[in-house]
Amino acid sequence: MASYRITFRPSGRIITTESTETILEAALHHGLSLPYGCRNGSCGTCKGKIIQGIVDYGVHSEEALTEQEKNQQLALFCCARPLSDLEIECQEIEAIKDIKIRTMPCRVHKLEHVASDVMIIYLKLPANERLQFLPGQYIDILMKDGQRRSFSLANAPANDEFLQLHTRNYAGGVFSEYVFSHMKEKDILRFEGPLGSFFLHDAPKKDTPIILLAGGTGFAPVKSMLEHIFQTENTRFTHNTIRLYWGARTRDGLYLSNLAEKWAAENENFSYIPVLSEPLITDDWQGRTGLVHQAVINDMNTLSDCQVYACGAPAMVKAAFDDFTHQRNLQSENFFSDAFVPSKPATA
Repeated sequence: MASYRITFRPSGRIITTESTETILEAALHHGLSLPYGCRNGSCGTCKGKIIQGIVDYGVHSEEALTEQEKNQQLALFCCARPLSDLEIECQEIEAIKDIKIRTMPCRVHKLEHVASDVMIIYLKLPANERLQFLPGQYIDILMKDGQRRSFSLANAPANDEFLQLHTRNYAGGVFSEYVFSHMKEKDILRFEGPLGSFFLHDAPKKDTPIILLAGGTGFAPVKSMLEHIFQTENTRFTHNTIRLYWGARTRDGLYLSNLAEKWAAENENFSYIPVLSEPLITDDWQGRTGLVHQAVINDMNTLSDCQVYACGAPAMVKAAFDDFTHQRNLQSENFFSDAFVPSKPATA
């Protein structure tokens, strides 16, 4: 089995890895934290440059990494494996380098059916165990057949008696079918985490406006971030105006809208803007309609001094990045995202 050296730029860190590991796996095993989201080549978060060396690009979405980008020496580090010594250019995330990724058992404490197709799962860890994580990160549920299902943690890190997951019932989804049809309290699950590089960053300036953009159950990590801000009395965000734009097709999809309205009533620097793309007549909807990221564009003349956190379907996240950077001058380094990629049916 061949082993190769990988040099990370600009930090200059050097690691040695086996050819069977992806660049991302090798980095994580050596305590280096790179940006990543889906870990299956779908979202493009882990994209970086191959300065020198050869890689096997692996299986990935053509949208996440185009042939043109490959010609520009770009690769998805969650899929790419070294075929020689490498020198690569990428962002390293210092804030999560000391958080240990663990595999743990947990018990289903409560199931809360909050919408026609959304279930909130409360997980209880073993006695005297807690999971350290940053608001916005996720865990992988480990299924008995070896498959994984990723879910953002919706509770704030300080409120960690139970881990809270928001699960949507997808047609053909093996785990979601289990959740909605068979899961019961006291069931035992196993998970690995915390994972992901989507988390709350320090604002460049104390008065930097913060835009939170959520689509559907993309509200889960945003909820973790906001509760962290509100509950920990964190003075970092005292002078920031914070706006939550939460989009869904129908009113039912805004499954914790009352909670967001409560936050807005209690925090003068926070505002909540719900947006429906296809409201039903029975919704009696008087609020904003259309695409949720378009509501931000309509409200903001410029995003040049803002931080944006976007979480939801890949199409929404991509449209937000493209339109915010091109139409509203958002600095690309101030756009943080997590694209929710539905799992494929078992027969796919």
